[in-house]
Amino acid sequence: MKTQRHKKILEIIQKDIIETQEELAAELKRQGYQVTQATVSRDIKELRLIKAASGDDRYRYALPGEGMFGGVTRQIHRVFRDSVTRIDFSENIIVVRTTPGAAQSVALAVDSEGFDEVIGTVAGDDTIMVIVKPKSAVPSVIGTFTSYLK
Repeated sequence: MKTQRHKKILEIIQKDIIETQEELAAELKRQGYQVTQATVSRDIKELRLIKAASGDDRYRYALPGEGMFGGVTRQIHRVFRDSVTRIDFSENIIVVRTTPGAAQSVALAVDSEGFDEVIGTVAGDDTIMVIVKPKSAVPSVIGTFTSYLK
């Protein structure tokens, strides 16, 4: 039951903006789960959910990787458009050049997108290495990055 409830919580926070434990408990009850505020509090802790900015000085529950962007693709595209200056690759490594000081934000955007093909990112001040596996996925990932620039 707990596993199913955790799965449902993740589904709810990815679909809706949930700002409080009470809102989450109410939505779970609406979907047939009998929970208390204490249960929801424990679930949030066990799932390691965080409060992420959702705009307009509001915060919502999110997964840790969504912290900065809250899963909002439009914001990720904006970070790319505002910061990325060049994209190149060699074998299975994509090198993304950014304006000075922006590499960490862009790397976080890549990480938060959850690409199956991206093993990880390493960011400096203005350069990011994106490691892709398999090598055949590099053109697809570069295509996605390029689409973010438009």
